[in-house]
Amino acid sequence: MKAEQNLKTEKEMIFSRVVNAPRELVFDVWTIREHLEKWWGPDGFTTTSKQFELKPEGLWLFTMHGPDGRDYPNKIIFTEISRPAKLVYRHSDDEGVEPIRFRAEVTFEEDNGKTVITMHMIMETEEMLTKVVEEYGAYEGAIQHLARMRDYLESLQS
Repeated sequence: MKAEQNLKTEKEMIFSRVVNAPRELVFDVWTIREHLEKWWGPDGFTTTSKQFELKPEGLWLFTMHGPDGRDYPNKIIFTEISRPAKLVYRHSDDEGVEPIRFRAEVTFEEDNGKTVITMHMIMETEEMLTKVVEEYGAYEGAIQHLARMRDYLESLQS
């Protein structure tokens, strides 16, 4: 079984988690709007979607509502959907959304009845990674994000 990891380089953050759930269910939890809205984001956040189209070049327009009352509008453009193995998307910084640009690749690998999830985020610049880590707490937020996903998966199977 692969080890869990958290890694940050100059422009990248990579997180791996092992979850006790079948790969198809884990993929669904990452790609079905009703599931996403129940766990997406760091601790204390809620998420509401304005638009969700899971297809190449499809949009996910959503707002993360922070525990401090601040709203964080986001725009994701899906670029690759390989059910149940991989999901690739771009986070855009269009007008009216958080000014962050990155590419994310999430892989789902079956391992003895469990699933290894690897989330690889690549920022456009070193400065952008520094900004999201320092201003938004993105490194710790990603760790919390994956913990919430794991907890949600457990709740679905109990």
